[in-house]
Amino acid sequence: MAETGASPAPVPFPDTVPSPVARAEHFVWLTARVLEQRRFAYHFPTKAVGTGREQAADAVETALTAYATADGGYGYALEPDLRGPVSQPLHTGHALRVLDSIRRCGGQRVERVCRYLTSVSTPEGALPAIHPSQRGYPSAPFVPVVDDPPGELLATGPVVGLLHRNEVWHAWLFRATDFCWAAVESLEKSHPYEVQAAVAFLDGAPDRSRARAAADRLGRLVREQRLAALDPDDLDAYPVAPGYAPGEHHFPHDFAKAPESLARAWFTDAEMERSLDFLVREQREDGGWPVRWRQWAPGTALESRPIVTIEALRTLRAYGRPID
Repeated sequence: MAETGASPAPVPFPDTVPSPVARAEHFVWLTARVLEQRRFAYHFPTKAVGTGREQAADAVETALTAYATADGGYGYALEPDLRGPVSQPLHTGHALRVLDSIRRCGGQRVERVCRYLTSVSTPEGALPAIHPSQRGYPSAPFVPVVDDPPGELLATGPVVGLLHRNEVWHAWLFRATDFCWAAVESLEKSHPYEVQAAVAFLDGAPDRSRARAAADRLGRLVREQRLAALDPDDLDAYPVAPGYAPGEHHFPHDFAKAPESLARAWFTDAEMERSLDFLVREQREDGGWPVRWRQWAPGTALESRPIVTIEALRTLRAYGRPID
């Protein structure tokens, strides 16, 4: 034990941690919130925290419950760029992704979520990115709070896609699904995050033939507008979307997070391999992956990196890349 008042000794990086997942585990235990610690233990179990699959899922769900709000949504900075105790659609979408990843996206917990989604939807049945209740609490400057926000594909698409993929049926979904189809099929000019939301919707949409046709058109748009950086060694050839941070490029693996995604067909095998090679190289010396979007507060960057790290490892594993 160090003497009182003494400077803490630096935390050494273990000597024998050659694999990407072992390096990431060290990073997660050093920096992550309890939720991400529990998620990491679920997705990448080790002997040190060896528990059964169901027990590990229970632990994730218990940690997620700490972010639940009385109205059925989620808040408390579950999505790190939105601070404060109020529920928000983006927090709730984040919670559904967590539940989906542990195969718990159903039952009464999702029924409560759907009631919340109904309560905050716009007249056309869609979700705003930021509900006005966020006003007065810290939030990223690139997500402005307005009094009468419009419905956005960015917030609605991933939620609708996840609920459909998990065979959830609720009255809220009917109009929200119609909104997503109209938004996706009318896209003429877009940006990477909106395209990612569209893909999340299409990957879960029940009408698979319609989804494939919409994805094919969207893929041509992505290539024509150079929204995906196809050559990580020549990033200057790909423009960064207006309002994005310098260097905030998106790559094929950001759109096609798994081989079964409809977005996988947008890219050649060589393009996807280059993208995955780049993702492997992005792991930092401390074991974590970097956050590419604009950083505006130290705490949000610290909380976001373990989330990004878990998703990077999940993508690499989905494509069969060695991580252990």
